[in-house]
Amino acid sequence: MKNTSLSSMLPAAFFFLLTLGGPFAQAESFYRLESALTLASKNEPDWDYLTFDQERSRLFVSRRDDGVSVYDAKAGKIISTLEGTAGGNAIRLVPEYGRAYIITQDGSATAFDLATLRKITRIKFGDNADNCFYDPVTKQLMVTMGDSQQVVFLEGATGRLVGKLAIDSSKLEGAAPDGKGNFFLALRDRNKVVRINVAERRITAEWPTDGCELLSGLDYDPATQRIFVAGRGDKPILAVLDAVTGKVVSRPGIGRGNDAVIFDPETRRIYTANGMDGTLVILQQVNADTYQLAEAATTRPYAKTMAIDFKTKKIYTVTAEGTVDPSKPWRTALAPFYPNKFFPGTFVILTYSAR
Repeated sequence: MKNTSLSSMLPAAFFFLLTLGGPFAQAESFYRLESALTLASKNEPDWDYLTFDQERSRLFVSRRDDGVSVYDAKAGKIISTLEGTAGGNAIRLVPEYGRAYIITQDGSATAFDLATLRKITRIKFGDNADNCFYDPVTKQLMVTMGDSQQVVFLEGATGRLVGKLAIDSSKLEGAAPDGKGNFFLALRDRNKVVRINVAERRITAEWPTDGCELLSGLDYDPATQRIFVAGRGDKPILAVLDAVTGKVVSRPGIGRGNDAVIFDPETRRIYTANGMDGTLVILQQVNADTYQLAEAATTRPYAKTMAIDFKTKKIYTVTAEGTVDPSKPWRTALAPFYPNKFFPGTFVILTYSAR
């Protein structure tokens, strides 16, 4: 019989305990619900985009009829509802000028002081508006106006209208600056990403997102020059585009009903909020052309927009309880039975943390 020493058996036994997840196994952290804050609503809840103020740990939540609410993430409570922001759809922060711009659906922008949350001015630039993005190179905001098939440019320091650009699309979705004075913009109804030169007010490139349809959220990684754009098609994926050639280099799967994509340059992870499935699908960037699933955490139905605290890595999203009333029309673009009625008193801010 072979004599096996105790010392030779220890490494194998230790490995066995690790694989079983025993007391010596390394702990893994996954995203879980940390808190849920339910807010009152004047009418049926309605909402869209979120953004996070890193310096002050404040979450700005567009609640449309109820205006824009400001949530203190450290205190876990609402500290303000911004004056005159009923119909608010998007929030863009410009910290270098100490301003927050609230974009409302009537085609106006209202500037607030980031520190005091006091109203500074209101700028009317059109008849409709959806989302807003900021380019730190040209110091300009780009506001998407799908109904008007155009984008407008506002001066970041003052909010003054400085230019317009017509675009052959009525579904202008996510956008991100490239750090060189350009924006990448997703066109949902064209299944294309375009590059816009802000200073020249013109489209300088357009690329089809082969295999990725009904585009939504978009973000960009300047280090690898990769564009990340989500699709809501029958096969929901994240298309990764080479920002030099426009070629789609990877198509990892995500959840259905996406409306937001966030890239974290520190961890090199891409977060996707997918409302129809109620998931937070996180992808790991291995290298410029390789992406792997890091995690797919459950959230709640129709939690499709989100914001991130890059310091704590906490994710914030919102949703409400709803139903389809068959006596009234309902939208099927996002989901076969997207609610046409949401219940007052059910709007909730959800905080997810890795633990």
